[in-house]
Amino acid sequence: MANYAYLDNAATAPVDVRVIEAMMPYFREKFGNPVSFHECGLRASDAIEVAREQVARLIGGQPGEIIFTSCGTESNNLAIKGLARRGIAKGKHIVVSSIEHFSILHPVRTLEKQGFKVTYVPVDEHGIIDPEQVARSLRPDTVLVSIMHANNEVGTIQPIEDIARVVKKSGAIFHTDAIATAGIIPVDVQKLGVDALSLVSNQFYGPQGVAALWLRRNIGIDPLLEGGIQEGDIRSGTHNVPGIVGIGKAAELAWNEMPKRAKKLTSLRDMLIEGVLKNIEHTILTGHPEKRLPHHASFCVRFIEGEAMLAYLSSQGISAASGSACAAKYLKSSHVLAAMGIPAELAQGSLICTLGIENTKADVDLMIKELPPVVKRLREISPLYDEFIRRNKK
Repeated sequence: MANYAYLDNAATAPVDVRVIEAMMPYFREKFGNPVSFHECGLRASDAIEVAREQVARLIGGQPGEIIFTSCGTESNNLAIKGLARRGIAKGKHIVVSSIEHFSILHPVRTLEKQGFKVTYVPVDEHGIIDPEQVARSLRPDTVLVSIMHANNEVGTIQPIEDIARVVKKSGAIFHTDAIATAGIIPVDVQKLGVDALSLVSNQFYGPQGVAALWLRRNIGIDPLLEGGIQEGDIRSGTHNVPGIVGIGKAAELAWNEMPKRAKKLTSLRDMLIEGVLKNIEHTILTGHPEKRLPHHASFCVRFIEGEAMLAYLSSQGISAASGSACAAKYLKSSHVLAAMGIPAELAQGSLICTLGIENTKADVDLMIKELPPVVKRLREISPLYDEFIRRNKK
């Protein structure tokens, strides 16, 4: 296809060729199991420790605080279930926001069935969490607070430092889901003031199937997977050595290139937002207009359905998203947009574009060119739009 634009980098991003090059020797020449006590195993073990250092540097942590996992969902499940169950002596109350990813919300609901109590903190119309709302949710028996660093659907960046100061006073453990931010914007666990943080490789051009949980030293956690000695007895299972080498290399590149990448992505994002809002009426930008991720542009297009919009865009060579990658296929209204007070009818027209370092102005131009006729075509067959036109003719 002559014209093609991939604008769904939040779902997954292409692996940087330099990352692939770093991984390749660990499929054959250096394929050993890192827990084996022979030369082949020791080489693999050394590679894992280098990756641990690279990931730790990216987020301002210590290598010994990095626990490698298979994906962001596993990291979040390990944090929520492992920290809550370990802290049960303090209490059985958890605080999360109403816009967390399902890999936070679903484990929390599982814990509710096991006797935990959960408070869901609301957000404003931009998806911002007020630290004072968090403060009012805290109780003497609050054992865990989990607030995402930035939302994957609307791109809003949260005031984590301010929230952390509130949580610290309560004595609760504070976890943040930084899957949407680590490797994209500066993330420093010391500055943020958190106790645990989830991140994933394929958000910053590393391989799929590998992620990490940073856990501040001396904080206990119950494992989800048992049966081996890997990752300090916290995460059993044979290491994905090529993947771990990949996340390490991707972290190193992100650390070195982040300012340059952010500058390019912000410029493309702003062009995209301006072009969509200028050329398509009855369309709103979702998320905070300024406190948002540099590569993230999200909209609600009134009178049409997001999945139909994606299908038409795909036929024109454009890949985008509607709602989170994990939820869109179920055709449900976004819980994030609902929490922000966006009516279900408008939320159905959700469109999310996330740019990557391989995108160019030509990709943005293609979207701005192809989206208006797609919207026009869908509105022509929309009963909601037809009713709107008839009402406004009176």
